[in-house]
Amino acid sequence: MKMIIGGAWQGQLIWAKENCPEVTDEQWIDGKTCELEAIFTCKGIYDFHEYVRRHMMTESLGLEGDHPVIFEKLAEEIIQRNPQIVIVSDEIGYGLVPVDAFERAYREQVGRVCTALAGFSEEVVRVVMGIGNHIKEK
Repeated sequence: MKMIIGGAWQGQLIWAKENCPEVTDEQWIDGKTCELEAIFTCKGIYDFHEYVRRHMMTESLGLEGDHPVIFEKLAEEIIQRNPQIVIVSDEIGYGLVPVDAFERAYREQVGRVCTALAGFSEEVVRVVMGIGNHIKEK
């Protein structure tokens, strides 16, 4: 597994496409629009943070009062079913804390899932202004 992360519009997908030749253009899926099950068979996913948002909007994950229901199994299931995937995600935990409870839960959930996936990943790269900085390498 490889993870490529960075702030919004920092060039993560461009960097991933240039540096992960094992994933062809046709093998990438968009986390905003793909079928939820597609993550278990694709070679690469971009906008993973949006995939997590979509999961939270299903019955699988949501809010109980003001507290997030942690979707602990997502990272574990990805690791088990698709351990060679390349994941591209925005880092969304910086900046002001949202007033909206769902937005706070969403930020927390993306952080928790990405932390678990990064722990399993062979390679983690943070892209800033199009430049990839290896956080974790084999």
